[in-house]
Amino acid sequence: MNRRNFLSASAALAAMPAFAKAAPSKMPKGQAEHCIFVWLGGGMGHLDTFDPKAKAPNKGPNKKPGSLYDSIPTATPGVKFCEHLPRMAKLTDHITAVRTVNHKVIDEHAFATNIVHTGRMISGNVTYPSIGSIVAHERRAVDPAVPAYMLIGYPNVSRGPGFLGSKAGFVYLVDTNTGPAGFTRPSHVDDKRAAERQKLLEVTAPGSSGSPLAEYEETQAAALRLAGPKFMRHFDLKSEPASLRESYGGEFGQRCLVARKLVQAGVRFIEVSHNLNFLNGTGWDVHNEGIDNQHLLIRELDTAMSGLIKDLNEKKLLDKTLIVIGTEFGRPPEFDGKGGRGHQGTAFSLVLAGGGLKHTGAYGTTDDLGKTIVEKGVSIPDFHATVHCTMGIDPTKELMDQSRPVPITDGGKPIAAMFA
Repeated sequence: MNRRNFLSASAALAAMPAFAKAAPSKMPKGQAEHCIFVWLGGGMGHLDTFDPKAKAPNKGPNKKPGSLYDSIPTATPGVKFCEHLPRMAKLTDHITAVRTVNHKVIDEHAFATNIVHTGRMISGNVTYPSIGSIVAHERRAVDPAVPAYMLIGYPNVSRGPGFLGSKAGFVYLVDTNTGPAGFTRPSHVDDKRAAERQKLLEVTAPGSSGSPLAEYEETQAAALRLAGPKFMRHFDLKSEPASLRESYGGEFGQRCLVARKLVQAGVRFIEVSHNLNFLNGTGWDVHNEGIDNQHLLIRELDTAMSGLIKDLNEKKLLDKTLIVIGTEFGRPPEFDGKGGRGHQGTAFSLVLAGGGLKHTGAYGTTDDLGKTIVEKGVSIPDFHATVHCTMGIDPTKELMDQSRPVPITDGGKPIAAMFA
């Protein structure tokens, strides 16, 4: 090509209309105002909960791959759940078990927990924010008198704000009876005295915007704002009717009831960890004999989730509150030497409930052993995009890691059928 032809071609390209570029796809926008993210640490077995297959013995000479329990019909024709989920089975007009979630992370708990929380692989030079921190960053608290993000469970980096900084972090508690530590004033400090102490802090020179000192001061100001009885009253379960408390079940159920109270208070995102004290001895990580009492976990989950869904619905909050049941991976159909199960990330179930979505009981199909996706696969970024869209957040929006733009999801596409 000679110089004249090159210049002519370049001019023609420059003159092409802007609409010749690929237009970005329009994302659905849901109406949910809050998210309760229930975390089943250890790896919930999908075949024994929300994607049951043919029952099979897990021990003895006739041992073969399959589900450990019988399945039962749900309120949605053609959709079955495990026999230990009878209450949730009646509520599938508000529930969708997404049965084809998958990731390619090595099936190791810490790495899998991180990708389900952040939507990305662990990086050597970037600490990505969790889904809770992103929601807190984008939506803030409904009421400034409460945090945007609370964790009922043990903190770790996978649940944290990453490059978004401490303003998108969480306030956590592990004891529902006492609430979060450090927010109860000493008895001799009343509102007047607390205000006087805060004035003394205000005379210090503020740090420059974006500096570590400024960030610390903002965090300190938020802590002072929350300290005191107005915030701590949200953790008083005695204010709830005894019959309602009983409908949620035991310790885990009471955490879910606290989460409902925090929704009413204006908290935007609440993560609730299940089985902090290992009800069955091993939690959801049911290798070997750990599977023997797995049914106790499933029944506790059934009681608490059905109680939460009904309670939110009765209070006209269910369409405004998205419930997510998350876990790091599923379990294979094969049983190990002592009747338990290993890890499987190639196909497993996560659950969505409420949030104003169009629920169908189940989405996606796995094969007869729950090992391979047959149709409608959902990647972790896709699942995150579905949650964000439900919360009115554009999953393609770019956040800034210093000067580097990072999209909220790694190319995730929401499950369109749930917004129809």
